[in-house]
Amino acid sequence: MNVTSPLMPDLDEFSHMLKELWESRWITNNGRFHQQLEEALRKYLKVPYISLFTNGTLPLLTALQALRVSGEVITTPYSFVATTHSIWWNGLKPVFVDIDPSNCGMDPDRIEAAITPRTTAIMPVHCYGKPCDIVRIQQIADRYGLKVIYDAAHCFGVEVNGKSILEYGDISTLSFHATKVYNTVEGGAMVVHDATMKQRIDYLKNFGFESETEVIAPGINSKMDEVRAIYGLLNLQLVDAAIEARHKVATRYRETLRTVKGIRFFEDMPGVKHNYSYFPIFVNADEYGITRDELFFRLREHGIVGRRYFYPLISSFSTYRGLPSAATENLPNATRIANEVICLPIHHELTAEDVDRVLEIVVG
Repeated sequence: MNVTSPLMPDLDEFSHMLKELWESRWITNNGRFHQQLEEALRKYLKVPYISLFTNGTLPLLTALQALRVSGEVITTPYSFVATTHSIWWNGLKPVFVDIDPSNCGMDPDRIEAAITPRTTAIMPVHCYGKPCDIVRIQQIADRYGLKVIYDAAHCFGVEVNGKSILEYGDISTLSFHATKVYNTVEGGAMVVHDATMKQRIDYLKNFGFESETEVIAPGINSKMDEVRAIYGLLNLQLVDAAIEARHKVATRYRETLRTVKGIRFFEDMPGVKHNYSYFPIFVNADEYGITRDELFFRLREHGIVGRRYFYPLISSFSTYRGLPSAATENLPNATRIANEVICLPIHHELTAEDVDRVLEIVVG
């Protein structure tokens, strides 16, 4: 199995683009390369409108502003903490519901019981790039008149039956952090469905300026600069090969781990084009023989860095644990999964020998 790909941007092209940038003296604020990257990503991701941001958290903050969300937002405790922070920073109350162990996304069966007269939105997460139950979540949202904002940070290029996962809900957000399948070093984006909302988002991410002399809303500064846009344009040329290399790593992991008692992992979902952004395994200590943490530190001892992603739950942090919805008894699946998960190394530069070294430790 050869999973190594020569995936490095053309340094001559990079140097040439930087020279053009230097000569233009336009290094941020909707410059030429920013505009090129937005259009390239819109086409690649098969979405109608996309707006670039300087990181993946600010699109979440801005989405809540743009949709004028108020009161309570139903969300998941099983995510990176930025998901819930974006709700808190908007002066809203996060309400946690449990997850579905089959995809680690929000469990639709738990949503309706969490809805109150103050609920105005749902913020699910497509965890590890695995789509939530998008049909049922939308049905619930429509029934109660709620907005749906998807944290799709892990979902670059993910499709369901040929349609981008980013087309679901009122707004979806992406992260282009350096750890993601596609990155601009730091960066992010928001996907919306009409030109009016796209224009509103572009105002909000630039302090609310409509023109040089008019500010129409209390916006924020979250624009992507031209240097990262250049990096993103070059990286976009490599992303398909990177995803294919990750697919080979995931296939090798599955082939070997399928017979290991006490280790569970996700298979590909029917009709879904995956991006193999993460490879989580879930350790049942009673069957496997040691705990997740024992395996985690054993890997570390051998120079292999896995991630307990997501552990601990957001709901267990001091900022949020006092919320009634954060009670452990309300979140049995999320609590169990958080105590079982390790994300094994997966990226396009792993060699077959690297993968086998990981497997040797896990299999024992």
